[in-house]
Amino acid sequence: MTITVQLRFFASLRERLGAGEALALPAGSTVGAAREALQARGGVHAEALARGRAVRAALNQKMAPESAELADGDELAFFPPVTGG
Repeated sequence: MTITVQLRFFASLRERLGAGEALALPAGSTVGAAREALQARGGVHAEALARGRAVRAALNQKMAPESAELADGDELAFFPPVTGG
């Protein structure tokens, strides 16, 4: 079975990857698996979402660890850490 999640990118990730897109994944996939699937595309996705880069994730508008399981129709957002001044 396959699920589809709606991806959103913010801040510098949005500038490099666009506003968002739909991503099909196997049922039972996690936030980390979605990030790995995007990295596997290579190019700008691999660079922007590389493991060495600080990237946060929100699942349905709540901060989520990479181990969080995705469900069909979820919204998954990726963004860099926010710093205050």
